[in-house]
Amino acid sequence: MFAIIKTGGKQYRVKKGTEIRVEKLAIESGEVIDIKDVLCVSGEQGVKIGTPFLSNVTVKAEVINQMRDRKVIVFKKKRRHNYRRKKGHRQDLTVLRIQEILAS
Repeated sequence: MFAIIKTGGKQYRVKKGTEIRVEKLAIESGEVIDIKDVLCVSGEQGVKIGTPFLSNVTVKAEVINQMRDRKVIVFKKKRRHNYRRKKGHRQDLTVLRIQEILAS
């Protein structure tokens, strides 16, 4: 059984036991959250697709860690104009472990 969830403006395909890295959520490590933005569920009964979300499906996930992603370097240059800019960016992330997919 798998589900497609939406969080942080992105979509993730999850199964029980998988770990995903999503954009930062304001939740402490060790807490369990319910994700109600479920777009699609596949199981023994077949595939169910929401319009846009399924109302009777939730995904339980445990917050494992709050971390930062690797640095992305942004370098801009215009040749022959002595223009160079270098910036770095590290995205804040939350690591989630999917505990179960509840479909009633």
